[in-house]
Amino acid sequence: MSTDDKNRAIAAAILPLVGGAGNISSVAHCMTRLRLGLRDRSLVRDEALKALPSVMGVVEDDTYQIVLGPGTVARVTPEFEALVAAGAAQAPAHSAEELADRGAALKAARKAKNATPFKLFLRKIANIFVPLIPALIGCGIIAGLNGLLVNLGLLPGVTPALAAIASGFMALIAVFVGYNTAKEFGGTPILGGAVAAIIVYAGVAKVEVFGQALSPGQGGVLGALGAAVLAVHVEKWCRRRVPESLDVLVTPTLTVLVSGLVTVYGLMFVAGEISQGIGDFADWLLENAGAGAGFLLGGLFLPLVMLGLHQALIPIHTTLIEQQGYTVLLPILAMAGAGQVGAAMAVYLKLPRNGSLRRTVKSALPAGFLGVGEPLIYGVSLPLGRPFVTACVGGAFGGGFIGLFTMLGDKVGSTAIGPSGWALFPLLDGDKGLGTTLAIYAGGLVVGYLVGFAATYFWGFSHEMIEEFDVDTEAVAASAPVVAGPGATGRDPEPEPEPAQA
Repeated sequence: MSTDDKNRAIAAAILPLVGGAGNISSVAHCMTRLRLGLRDRSLVRDEALKALPSVMGVVEDDTYQIVLGPGTVARVTPEFEALVAAGAAQAPAHSAEELADRGAALKAARKAKNATPFKLFLRKIANIFVPLIPALIGCGIIAGLNGLLVNLGLLPGVTPALAAIASGFMALIAVFVGYNTAKEFGGTPILGGAVAAIIVYAGVAKVEVFGQALSPGQGGVLGALGAAVLAVHVEKWCRRRVPESLDVLVTPTLTVLVSGLVTVYGLMFVAGEISQGIGDFADWLLENAGAGAGFLLGGLFLPLVMLGLHQALIPIHTTLIEQQGYTVLLPILAMAGAGQVGAAMAVYLKLPRNGSLRRTVKSALPAGFLGVGEPLIYGVSLPLGRPFVTACVGGAFGGGFIGLFTMLGDKVGSTAIGPSGWALFPLLDGDKGLGTTLAIYAGGLVVGYLVGFAATYFWGFSHEMIEEFDVDTEAVAASAPVVAGPGATGRDPEPEPEPAQA
């Protein structure tokens, strides 16, 4: 089967299990998940969906999220969209309305539960930056390759071109942030990009604000975000007041002019100070309290993910990458995944008779080593309870290990966001050479694995949990009595055998 046929088959297997094309109101994807808007949640067959070999797990938030893994989700999503479009075209005209009416109450209740103002704001921020991650990863890997070639003195005629390729996107990232911000907040995307482009324009160096000359790029992604939000508000104000006959001329002009002036004479300076403060604080925190800060960040990251609050870190990562060339926070946060891997291995050894759970661990561990933690979190540690906590302990010690070396002067950073685990190795950078950086990060992973394993093996299970979960679930299901009608066998049932002694 070709790759296209395989992806189409995955999409075709998923669609009927989520209620068919008529039940889909929106389709999107992130790094690992297919995100579906559903009209009627009750039509989804969760267990059948989780049983598909290609599905690593499901998560329910404001959208129904199916974990397919990096790479796979980007290829399956277009096939799924095509099937939804074809199914919608064949469906009766009234089917979508009927489904919408039937699921309206459930959908409203679910949205009300998740749609707190703060979480909605964070989700908008994440939606601005997540589409940029593929370019950050690609350019980050090229930058790492170029740095390696420069250090080795190889291909001197090619390295300048690689430097330009790796740096071009970061030089203009403010424009992409402005474009996505305007799109997310309901404005015209190109106007948001136009206003944000002022920040990276070389000519701003001729402008003085508060007695200081501006620098191209000052304010970075935070300034671009603020400028685009302002542009959206100015544009909406103009749309409400400018006559339709003049709208096409007046609204874009006023939007760019007003937002541009505020950006040049206010936002760039303010956002620049904030960005500088973020960088200085991150450096100070890890240089003076690196071990403790790493311990807290590595241990609390997974709970932040569960609450959706990790999205607030995305603009901080991007700001640090803009300023320093890498974010020192991501390698520490990646240790949370190492703790999950160690905990999962302990679960595998602690429950030798639970074949079903052991198969889940075996299938999810490769993805866990590569930094895709959802299958282990939602399929293993979180349902068991205590292993999730002990996994966080492993992440805390791994983060503390990397933070300790930062205190000692050996910074470990990532040139992009998105990957984790072993997948982060090609993106690592630091201030003491690539070999030292790789060794410290690998040491952190090993500490996370070992502590997550030990904490889970020795403290992750109570006696009651062992009795409950360390059972042969398949044998129990096979030996379950079949209820037959009176006289079906013509004789009394045989007594059940005594249970085997442990």
